[in-house]
Amino acid sequence: MIAARDADVIVVGGGPAGVAAALELRRRGVDRVVILDREPSLGGATRHCMHSPFGMREFGRVYFGGAYGRRLQREAEARGVEIRTGHSVVSLGADGALTVATHRGVETLTARRVVLATGARETPRSARLLPGDRPVGVVTTGTLQAYVAFHGLMPFRRPLIVGSELVSLSALATCLLHGARPVAMIEAAPHTLARAPLDWFPTVAGVPFHTATDIADIRGAGRVEAVEIRRDGRTRPLVCDGVLLTGRFTPESALCLQSPLGVDAGSGGAAVDQDGRTADPNVFAAGNLLRGVESGGWSFREGRAVGAAVADDLAADRDPGAAVPVTYDPPIKLAVPSLLRRGGLPAPAFREFQLRMLRRARGRLSLEIDGRAVWSRHGLWMPERRILVPMPPSAPAAGRVHFRFEEDT
Repeated sequence: MIAARDADVIVVGGGPAGVAAALELRRRGVDRVVILDREPSLGGATRHCMHSPFGMREFGRVYFGGAYGRRLQREAEARGVEIRTGHSVVSLGADGALTVATHRGVETLTARRVVLATGARETPRSARLLPGDRPVGVVTTGTLQAYVAFHGLMPFRRPLIVGSELVSLSALATCLLHGARPVAMIEAAPHTLARAPLDWFPTVAGVPFHTATDIADIRGAGRVEAVEIRRDGRTRPLVCDGVLLTGRFTPESALCLQSPLGVDAGSGGAAVDQDGRTADPNVFAAGNLLRGVESGGWSFREGRAVGAAVADDLAADRDPGAAVPVTYDPPIKLAVPSLLRRGGLPAPAFREFQLRMLRRARGRLSLEIDGRAVWSRHGLWMPERRILVPMPPSAPAAGRVHFRFEEDT
């Protein structure tokens, strides 16, 4: 006798990817769909994003982050998704079992399928190994925006911003709109990571911007008083009252790390096949858990595609077979999907490979299926920018799938 389950599908995470997966599951006729989220409302990181645009392709209008998060919640409620906020999933077991901490205590929930959509987070100071004192005033963009959005607090007036990704520009805008004037922005790489013309924003805003520059020391007793920055082997002091660490996103993959699923070595997130399925055939993953970081709109579309695959998988209920890893040459950082299965679904969730580079490199990138090149392109490839490569129909049935990179000399 099969034990009764709490849901057909449990979605862990109520950000754009998780909500989109739940909406698509309900649209496909899956009855019992539950979203678990540790926060008091849905929306994920968008809840404290005080900028736009969000929602253009999903809902046909432009939202600021907080309003977009509220729209996600309304859509889930209207479609009959069961929403359980204040629920923190602390472990992932076999056969769709989840250990969940709530205000009532610890309980176990089970489902026929689980979708992990726990998102990504910025790398904090501890993981960046920054030297110096440990004063108050060293925060990430997410922390800053939560202070401003939920508590009306600006933790500094003259911070140093570290990073040059899109989120770095969001951090700069948050500062300027709420009474803080950054003393400078710095980037350790020899170039900006955000694309033009967005990378012009600091200059237009009158904030000095320095590439090939990093932090040599942080000084301060009670709070940040100054930072020593280093460029070309020389250091100089910069008086400031805070350090704002931006970007360097990493997937929120603690559940995978603590389970037999493990994580993909390149992305640090969940390893999935062309259907979004992990090493456990009952567990799927979507959104920024797969690689940090994509936009809310991209995550929504990806979540919707994985939700469709889960609905098809519930209907088919078949063994997808063993997985073949997708391999690649350096300086390629990651590939999504990083697994392929011969027994995948007729309509896969991923129809393209998503690649990222570790560093800027010029050369020829090619896709080899069983040793034969089926796609190639020469160009200048920038770090942390999405590279899309069409997935040939023959790829899931291949014995070896490899991305080769031949760098120009």
